[in-house]
Amino acid sequence: MRVIVVGATGTIGKAVVKLLSAEHEVVKVASKSGDFRADITNRESLQNLFKEVGPFEALICAAGVARFAPLNELSDADFQLGLDSKLMGQVNLVRVALNHIKDQGSITLTSGILSQQPMPGSSSISMINAGIEGFVRAAALEMPRGIRINVVSPPWVKETLLALGMDTAIGMPSERVAEAYRSSISGARSGIVINARDFA
Repeated sequence: MRVIVVGATGTIGKAVVKLLSAEHEVVKVASKSGDFRADITNRESLQNLFKEVGPFEALICAAGVARFAPLNELSDADFQLGLDSKLMGQVNLVRVALNHIKDQGSITLTSGILSQQPMPGSSSISMINAGIEGFVRAAALEMPRGIRINVVSPPWVKETLLALGMDTAIGMPSERVAEAYRSSISGARSGIVINARDFA
């Protein structure tokens, strides 16, 4: 398959690219580097991306940011950041991609464990992740041409915890998280939240 990975230079994105490159043609997309560049918060940028990339069978998004901070410290701008980037960035990626992806294609988005297991400081991220999962469940009911859509919910990633100076014992290596994305594009399911911890 020809697989587009958006967020290809991030921790999870790199692992997904490495895993899938052995089996598929992988097109790496990121905001500042990669085979192609795109800003998921900008619809015109996404439209230009798919025009440049051409036909493809699978799309994976491991991009999008949101702010982690105590609720009373989160500003309107902090909430809007996550809404514009990780939520609507992925939603608009799907909306634009539908005009370009091949029949029977596969789309995989990314949420995260904080949608189901929130913690102090995660109110914005938990909201965003839950929104993505709700979108995928509903959007799957309307996918045209046999296209499938799923969302991977990663736990804390070991490499991210290490970079943050946090305890890595609770983390999952990114190479294992990547297996969840491979399962999404190679399976037959749609409208599913795929728990990456099932691949630990």
